[in-house]
Amino acid sequence: MERIVLNKLIEWKNSPRRKPLILNGARQVGKTWLLHELAHREYAKEAYIYCRKNEIARRIFTQDFDTERILISLRALTGVDITPGDTLIVLDEVQDIPEAIESLKYFYENAPQYHIAVAGSLLGISMHSGVSFPVGKVDEVNIHPMNFEEFLLAKGEEEMYKLLISKQFDIMTAMHEKYIGLLRQYLFVGGMPEAVKEYVETGGLNAVRQIQQSILSGYARDFSKHAPSDQVPRIERVWQSIPSQLFKENKKFIYGALRKGARASEYETSIGWLADAGLICKVPRCTKLASPLSIYEDLSAFKLYALDVGLLGAMANVEASQILLNDNALVEYKGGMTEQYVLQQMKSHETNPIYYHTTEDSRLEIDFVIQSDGKPLPIEVKAGGNVRANSLTHLLAQHPEQKALRYSLLPYKEQGQMTNIPLYAAG
Repeated sequence: MERIVLNKLIEWKNSPRRKPLILNGARQVGKTWLLHELAHREYAKEAYIYCRKNEIARRIFTQDFDTERILISLRALTGVDITPGDTLIVLDEVQDIPEAIESLKYFYENAPQYHIAVAGSLLGISMHSGVSFPVGKVDEVNIHPMNFEEFLLAKGEEEMYKLLISKQFDIMTAMHEKYIGLLRQYLFVGGMPEAVKEYVETGGLNAVRQIQQSILSGYARDFSKHAPSDQVPRIERVWQSIPSQLFKENKKFIYGALRKGARASEYETSIGWLADAGLICKVPRCTKLASPLSIYEDLSAFKLYALDVGLLGAMANVEASQILLNDNALVEYKGGMTEQYVLQQMKSHETNPIYYHTTEDSRLEIDFVIQSDGKPLPIEVKAGGNVRANSLTHLLAQHPEQKALRYSLLPYKEQGQMTNIPLYAAG
């Protein structure tokens, strides 16, 4: 399957300012596959080292940071004649050997002619566990689940993909219903590569759901294996609450929904662990629509989203017919799945930072706010064809200079201050 993010990795390989590369991302989003594919397409050789429970690799990196000695040892370990420029050194599940992460600094300083890339499922957690991170000495690329554009490519819909990225909305409108049908498929399957591959090859909806449940079970095992034992029950409560928190009218995260009397101080560490593992995305509130948005961030109020819309549907046991045959899942769940999808699209395109906005009296709520050309850009997300947006309409009436976006199932249309963009073009 084609991954658009692979282009970033090729740019890294060809950059004259290249540094050792770290791939960040949750388990099962395709980091290892991407590095293998990069090596296959762009290098003559790949020296691959799997670090988990690899005592030989551990001894290589814990002895010292002599890069010449490390390279000789890696040649012996892999049987690959590692040479500058034509060999990609890959360290996988590198979080199991913290010294290997630290060694990247010395590769940058002492052996920049060698191409080395590392990945790990829990790297974000390792970075907060005493690992000496090589700040300024590495390049980083975030790997997300496959977005809708990559789903189109996986389905063989190359012309639909080309049309979508061309932003020729007048032509796209003629294909509107086909795009909506493909979007419904994506909302069920999501972007986890294994689930997408199964769906493309077999079309089996039950098989896709089994893969999603298997991935969720693997995440649950990670809680027990890698999280502090006193945090595991709290992590599980936060994780399991995400569908119910998103599928309500007010999507602000409520601690009381976890346990009666629950307080922020009890769960901050658990939420941080899930975020570091790449399993959730925290979208904080901004109190004012003014740049820079970070100045107006309210740390006490936020929304939590899952890693992937397909996994969110599996967590909530949403049936395939509710998504594929009509808009029930989009509308009945208070727009939670649609917001999840839009956020996922924005994250895949490295949109950052992302906030939501409410007034102090909570009468006005904007689903997302981003910065565009140095100005705040409100985004309203509508699950169906009913696009009455009282909050956004009220906001624009008060601020005639303000521009806004609305994502909905309707075709593209410019409406004065607001531009309606079809959901399939989100991001």
